[in-house]
Amino acid sequence: MKVKFFALLRDITRVKETVDFTGGTVLELLENLCSHYGKRLTEWIFAPPAVGKKRELSGNVIILVNGRAIEHLAGIETPLKQDDEVAIFPRMAGG
Repeated sequence: MKVKFFALLRDITRVKETVDFTGGTVLELLENLCSHYGKRLTEWIFAPPAVGKKRELSGNVIILVNGRAIEHLAGIETPLKQDDEVAIFPRMAGG
């Protein structure tokens, strides 16, 4: 599947996009990406772990699967197919 990184996340990963990763769900894909790209990406993607809780996204990212926000799908449990395109954006604030 194709994974695209935007803005600061491009700086962290040093790539614009990759097709080298897989995952059955968004969570599995994100865990694979974080394992490869390291602590800095992990800290952007995931909230700090809480004892007895499932892994959660930080409030720092917006993730789209085929142009649709995962909040409108099944969240981090959204199933993925090999031909999907996943885009990961840092959440921006402005005024």
